[in-house]
Amino acid sequence: MTIESIEYPRTPFAERRRGINWERAGWVYMRASGVVLVVLIFGHLFANLMVGDGIKAIDFAFVGGKLSNPFWQVWDGLMLVLGLVHGANGMRTVINDYVARETTRKALVWIVGLASFALIVLGLLVIITFDPCPAGSPADLLPSFCAA
Repeated sequence: MTIESIEYPRTPFAERRRGINWERAGWVYMRASGVVLVVLIFGHLFANLMVGDGIKAIDFAFVGGKLSNPFWQVWDGLMLVLGLVHGANGMRTVINDYVARETTRKALVWIVGLASFALIVLGLLVIITFDPCPAGSPADLLPSFCAA
């Protein structure tokens, strides 16, 4: 009676590559950004819905007042950037898992990356350049700090 054994290892260990492990960085980013996004989103909801008059107070003047404050510009900018990169990284993972053809996979990953980049740029432009006191607007719709 002979004992047969399975060859060990069945698959050879890959040699450790030097440089940045992008898959690990993406995995860590998803966890860290998820935790930060929970804090940012619940802070955003609390400030908008619970403080003051609640949802009844949300109008152009409320948004204008928030976006004229540098604190809220940074808060909303972080929420925008982290959320879009988090979503794009998740889409990249789904594409890598389910798209078999290499050229299609690369094209879809590039499309997701370009769309995310464009949305981040446009969103940050809105947050940074928002004018809470547009010329020619009715005074009753403007925030109280605008000169009538």
